[in-house]
Amino acid sequence: MASIWIFLLFMEPVVSATVVEDLANLHPPPDFNTTITSNCLRNPSLRYCGSSPMDLDTIFKFTIVASHLCNESQNPNCVETFPKIDLRNRPKVAPLYLSFTFFWKYCPITVVSIDLSNNSLKGTFPIDVLFCTQMQALDLSHNGLTGDVPIQSLSPLTNLTVLNLSYNHFSEAKISDSRFLKRFDPSCFFQSGIIPSHRRYKIKAMMLLLGFPLLVVFIVGCLWWLCFRRPDYLPGLLRNKHRFTPAMLKVATNGFSKKNIVGKCEGSVTYRGVLRDGTQVRVEIYLDSNNSRGKCHRKYVEECKVLVQLCHKNLVLVYGWCGNRNMRALVTEWIGRVSVDVWLSETGPSWKHRFKVLVGVLKALCYLQDQWPEIGCDMKTSSVLLHENGEPLIARFRVGEDSITKKIHRFGVFVLEMMTDGTLRDEFEGNEAGFVEYVKTVYPGKLQKVIDEKMKLTENTLDQARQTIYVGLMCADHQTCRQLSLGQISNMITKVNSRIR
Repeated sequence: MASIWIFLLFMEPVVSATVVEDLANLHPPPDFNTTITSNCLRNPSLRYCGSSPMDLDTIFKFTIVASHLCNESQNPNCVETFPKIDLRNRPKVAPLYLSFTFFWKYCPITVVSIDLSNNSLKGTFPIDVLFCTQMQALDLSHNGLTGDVPIQSLSPLTNLTVLNLSYNHFSEAKISDSRFLKRFDPSCFFQSGIIPSHRRYKIKAMMLLLGFPLLVVFIVGCLWWLCFRRPDYLPGLLRNKHRFTPAMLKVATNGFSKKNIVGKCEGSVTYRGVLRDGTQVRVEIYLDSNNSRGKCHRKYVEECKVLVQLCHKNLVLVYGWCGNRNMRALVTEWIGRVSVDVWLSETGPSWKHRFKVLVGVLKALCYLQDQWPEIGCDMKTSSVLLHENGEPLIARFRVGEDSITKKIHRFGVFVLEMMTDGTLRDEFEGNEAGFVEYVKTVYPGKLQKVIDEKMKLTENTLDQARQTIYVGLMCADHQTCRQLSLGQISNMITKVNSRIR
């Protein structure tokens, strides 16, 4: 090795002073192979002696870098010895030498000390320097190195007694690496990031002590919000599809916007809404909040559980309810804004269409009486909706309040409202008994005075309308309706229906 350096030292005056230029301009002399062979015979421990076949160009570059680096490190006699690599405070030169992997691969076996401190080095640990397995001291302090320290690669370096990694930004060491760290003084790792400081540990412990309860509170809060305010965000298997919360209805109706109000009556307001899944609904909110307390609240929920089971083409589909103690509401399918009274006044439907609506309402009543006798319904023309296919749908229900007599009476009034002129209905608005009595006085001789001319009845259909009004009067009469059943009424309506072509 010494003979190679002597050769290079004699050449230095005629070549460039920079390492990069030397590497580019110099080439191995003709007898370089002989010199390398002689060196390996004298000292087989030289690292390049173990390679077969030898890369002479790489070895030659190594000798050039070694010569420069020996002088840069101010070794006293670079021809004979190369004990240290000292590049501290050399931020422009140190990264250059670290980039020469071939040099570190053939690291001179005489190097026992490497100092790369205070060079503002960036990136990860310079792993190439560990090729110098015989080194006794390594100083990488006062740099900006990051990532993990290669403790698995450092551990076999048994000669390494001095290691200084302080003032860097390495990752914290694992607990399993503590045995290696005990080989060196703790000051070697001061503010290196490897050993967590007590202050940082306390901060982490404090964050854990405070953060964990806060996380628990946050999770519990989220679960409470999902379960009690917005269960529509839960998977279908985890929620009651019939139960709605005030928050859900508020979102569905755009904050109970006045623009979404489709109807008002005593004790309730009806909104049009859109559920989270895009389903359009009709939301009827009851204003008698006092009845939503205690037993009344529980009773209302039980009633709604019955209503969601209704299934008939002339009954609106009940999706569910809001049984909150501060709000009671019923959520049904959205049919539209058109009720029977609006249909009568604005469209002036024919006798045949009106009769179809009467038959549909009667079928719904028969279904309720047969399957759910405890359920009553509101049969006012303003409460019965009209589907786009012309079928009527009863939209308002009540549980346990209507007897069969009341149901028949209300159907009779509904029949009379369907057959009579709109001005007459307006004249007796709110006076149901007076309305029924007046129709009685003109039946049958003066029926033309009350019958709706918009039906444009022929002689045949006039007789059918007269029979239908007769059925309506029988049902509306408080005395007669007690002797009637829905089956008898259905038979009478069927006879009228058989004559309609």
